[in-house]
Amino acid sequence: MRSILFSLGFLLMVSAVATAQNFRGLDKSPLDIAYYPDNFAHDREAGDEAIIKVIYSRPQLNGREMFGGAKVPYGKVWRTGANEAAEIKVYQDVTIGGQKLPVGTYSLFTIPNENEWTVIFSSDLDYWGAYRYQEGNDVLRATASVRSLDSSVEAFTIQFTDGSEGEAVMRMAWDKTVAELPIMMNNE
Repeated sequence: MRSILFSLGFLLMVSAVATAQNFRGLDKSPLDIAYYPDNFAHDREAGDEAIIKVIYSRPQLNGREMFGGAKVPYGKVWRTGANEAAEIKVYQDVTIGGQKLPVGTYSLFTIPNENEWTVIFSSDLDYWGAYRYQEGNDVLRATASVRSLDSSVEAFTIQFTDGSEGEAVMRMAWDKTVAELPIMMNNE
């Protein structure tokens, strides 16, 4: 009986190892979601409704030079994170840089530069990186201000903060750089 139990245990262990080997490991740039209002996902009882949601991957700095270097050169379209192009969903019409962005889901691209970033909302969805980016599918382009941070941000991060009355600020930070894009809520 012992040998049968041992044999069954051994087979289960080998089967578990074989099954685990069929799955790749953790992604080096894990997915994350940023909401506005920022507490939406964490405090649903507050009565807040999501206005904006960004789904993006968070590449790690790992001691590399990012903006202006080979990884994210200035003046080139960037997927705004890693892996698939970041996606932004707006649940109500908003105004960005004086332009209306209607309810919908868009790819979020950026063109980083030293003193400002161009933030692009594109109708092109569901593809890897920015390799097939087509300017003709831009729905809106706006300019984000850029400033330096005192300390380095290891993992690329998108967060929303409250701005002036009726305004959210999308903050995109990595290394010692943060780009900030004001977004006005269209209160109807």
